[in-house]
Amino acid sequence: MKTFKKTILVLMAVVAVSLTSCKKDDDGGDGGSGSVSGTVQAKVSGANYSSEPSLTTATRIDANGISAVTITANTMNGKNMSLSIIAGFDGVGTYNIGGGANVFGNASYTEVDVANPMDAQMWVAPYDESVAGEIKVSEVTSTNIKGTFKFRGKNADGSFKDITEGTFDVNFK
Repeated sequence: MKTFKKTILVLMAVVAVSLTSCKKDDDGGDGGSGSVSGTVQAKVSGANYSSEPSLTTATRIDANGISAVTITANTMNGKNMSLSIIAGFDGVGTYNIGGGANVFGNASYTEVDVANPMDAQMWVAPYDESVAGEIKVSEVTSTNIKGTFKFRGKNADGSFKDITEGTFDVNFK
């Protein structure tokens, strides 16, 4: 029994040292995006939004000299954020969400009532010819994309949600 208690005590000490000795990079240091690695974070009409890393992905498609990027970020409680640079993705830079005929980006925020999945509300941008926000890519590699975003989305019922202080640091799948 003494050996078991000593083993548990040593194991707890190792775990405590491991958890307290992490570098700043592991605690949200991200090289400028503001997000914890593998997540999308934002304010949704002032409320905090943070995606679940296991439910957050980025994809990049390159075809015929044209690139597109989509980031999809879900929470465990039925909230989803989607950001797309649908044509003309060219790496680091700023991409408008909306803006008439030359739309290069779009975004959406969705809330699903987990008790009633048919009751989903979605706020999308763009919703008219104006610029409804932007996606700024600060770093892109073959495996990861980082940056910031903001947009104003409109629901079919006419309501709006302002998505501000958005950051992403997501691995490509």
